[in-house]
Amino acid sequence: MSGGGCSVVWFRRDLRVEDNPALAAGVRAGSVVCVFIWAPEEEGPYYPGRVSRWWLKHSLAHLDSSLRSLGTSLITKRSTDSVSSLLEVVISTGATQLFFNHLYDPISLVRDHRAKEVLTAQGIAVRSFNADLLYEPWDVNDVNGCPFTTFDAFWGRCLSMPYDPDAPLLPPKRIISGDTSRCPSDTLVFEDESEKGSNALLARAWSPGWSNADKALTTFINGPLLEYSQNRRKADGATTSLLSPHLHFGEVSVRKAFHLVRIKQVLWANEGNKAGEESVNLFLKSIGLREYSRYISFNHPYSHERPLLGHLKFFPWIINQSYFKAWRQGRTGYPLVDAGMRELWATGWLHDRIRVVVSSFFVKVLQLPWRWGMKYFWDTLLDADLESDALGWQYISGTIPDGREFDRIDNPQFEGYKFDPNGEYVRKWLPELARLPTEWIHHPWNAPESVLQAAGIELGSNYPLPIVGIDAAKTRLQEALLEMWQHEAASRAAVENGTEEGLGDSSESTPIAFPQDIQMEENYEPVRNNLPVTRRYEDQMVPSITTSLVRVEEEESSLDIRNLVEETRGEVPTNEMMNQEPRRDTLNQGVLQTIRNNTLPQRNAAIGLQHAIEDSTAESSGSSRRERDGGVVPVWSPSTSSYSEQFASDDNSIGTSSYLQRHPQSHQIMNWRRLSQTG
Repeated sequence: MSGGGCSVVWFRRDLRVEDNPALAAGVRAGSVVCVFIWAPEEEGPYYPGRVSRWWLKHSLAHLDSSLRSLGTSLITKRSTDSVSSLLEVVISTGATQLFFNHLYDPISLVRDHRAKEVLTAQGIAVRSFNADLLYEPWDVNDVNGCPFTTFDAFWGRCLSMPYDPDAPLLPPKRIISGDTSRCPSDTLVFEDESEKGSNALLARAWSPGWSNADKALTTFINGPLLEYSQNRRKADGATTSLLSPHLHFGEVSVRKAFHLVRIKQVLWANEGNKAGEESVNLFLKSIGLREYSRYISFNHPYSHERPLLGHLKFFPWIINQSYFKAWRQGRTGYPLVDAGMRELWATGWLHDRIRVVVSSFFVKVLQLPWRWGMKYFWDTLLDADLESDALGWQYISGTIPDGREFDRIDNPQFEGYKFDPNGEYVRKWLPELARLPTEWIHHPWNAPESVLQAAGIELGSNYPLPIVGIDAAKTRLQEALLEMWQHEAASRAAVENGTEEGLGDSSESTPIAFPQDIQMEENYEPVRNNLPVTRRYEDQMVPSITTSLVRVEEEESSLDIRNLVEETRGEVPTNEMMNQEPRRDTLNQGVLQTIRNNTLPQRNAAIGLQHAIEDSTAESSGSSRRERDGGVVPVWSPSTSSYSEQFASDDNSIGTSSYLQRHPQSHQIMNWRRLSQTG
């Protein structure tokens, strides 16, 4: 070990040696100890799902192999408190510096802030870097210095920034290993025996690891990218980049993807290749959407729990366990929806078009709480990504300024003939409909009885009838919207009159709890021995935490996912409603009459994000450049400027994370200002 002490490089979702600023900084500083800490309990209800854990297992093995070829190895630690484990690694290795790359979800922001406080108090120099985005969220603002609230404005600003994103870094030629003799690795267990059989099938289709991600990126750019615009609507083939799992785990650098695609853009523009230019623009938008998801998460840290448009907190979601089960099992009676859900369960993957179809059906036809759907995606997708999934579900639900019109319902029958015109996708995943003619494949309920008999289909028996009619869903949605506006008006009137506090503010109302039968977290004991923290300085802003929100019970048992399709499963409690559930009988009749006699408030639904999401894949997914070298990070704080008044209050609680609740010392609201990351 070098006389001046080594550096610890803390890997998280940046599992690569190429274009890894934290690793590069460690190599420049001298000897390096690379560490990965597995502490999934800190994620609260967002304990990684089976397929996500399978990917992580193989990605870490690949990273360790790469590090060994460069002269070091990856130390792995199993923990329930990342910061405590980091401190132990630092002490046991004699390290004097810690380097890591930024994350932007609220739990990580709180954890990273605490890590900087604790280690700085111990005399350790802590520096963090941007390795996940083209531009840091605090560098992209409007002319007034406020965060953007629509995707088009945000992405337009990114593309017109006065400086380009930093060029990707080459991997180090060699790494001098620090002394790890007193820092042995823990064996990490990512799967149990019951999961290994299903996981073995994943290896046939996917190759985790940073060098495999690099190959996938190169293959896409030199091949399918050219026809990306033309083929993106086809649900029955590999017509997207398939990069999103690699991007989530940081196996591929978004900066590298951006630069390589921009090179193609310039080339095709010079050649006059219009189709290529259109494809490049659409793919760059998909990168932009990923950037925007982190931007939203940073500026509105509750976006994974609450609608960004405040009035949507009054929407009377339907709490129906039977609907939810039918959707999960692919038995809604709508073939395209059912095929998508069965593919998701079988493979951990969905084409971005099908993601839109099944999620839109969930929130608009079934009118189930969007967070339930988002959580199920989290539990089952290979590329499960909290920021991207929250943005996608809020967009589909119409709960962000440029989301879909809330009263829009897409008919799965018509969507089927748009994205699966020959029915091949449905036949692949719904073998019971395989013999049905294409004419009826997306609406078997209209097929003549003779056609159904010839195809061996008995509706209501071996394939279900539609659980909800589209016309009935439209009627019910209009009634729900009217009820929502009535409650919003009643609440506003009560607050303005000062007679009462209204029908519930975002900071007071409880998010609808996740159904117990989709909880994926393991049993665990909460951390009880927290390190004392002395505040030395402030860094990235963290939200204030209150204790009034629903907490996911820590003793809930993990779900045996093999039983998902069994009819004997436990049901979602029928009384699982919001605390502030709107009720028709409590409305002021004068307000009712006002609503009927006047035009309802209209949401300004811009079409930019709609076009961006629907025309690109969900790759689902003072400007200073000093952050690459451990520069400044602003204290992360909700803006109080008027631009955000259209959003639900941002000073509410995260609530669903037991980790956040265990560390109240980190939950201070701080002013927006820039501070040195090195103290």
